[in-house]
Amino acid sequence: MSRYDPYTTMIFRDNNRVIVQGSVTIDNVVRLMQEGIALFDDQPLTIDLEQVSEVDSTIISMLLEWLRATRKNTHTLQFINLPENLTSLVQLYGVAELIPIPPPPATPQSAS
Repeated sequence: MSRYDPYTTMIFRDNNRVIVQGSVTIDNVVRLMQEGIALFDDQPLTIDLEQVSEVDSTIISMLLEWLRATRKNTHTLQFINLPENLTSLVQLYGVAELIPIPPPPATPQSAS
């Protein structure tokens, strides 16, 4: 697996996970969208966005296009580890029903 560099934007597949690293902005969103679609096949996939360092509103279009592309093939995408700024954009644009936001991981509660 490659080492994460926040200044390099890349996308790659690791088994049934597609991992996006770096910045996703208007400067590179078309390339990333196309590279992502090229990684899709007829298997359900998980898109891991944990290593995304910067976003703008164009990422919403990319995620919606990926969903559209996979629905044509009747398989699913699941998005995990959305950065907080992306979660805010999904809520701001009212597309949470289209781009489901997974619940935050449960935190252990301290014993009283």
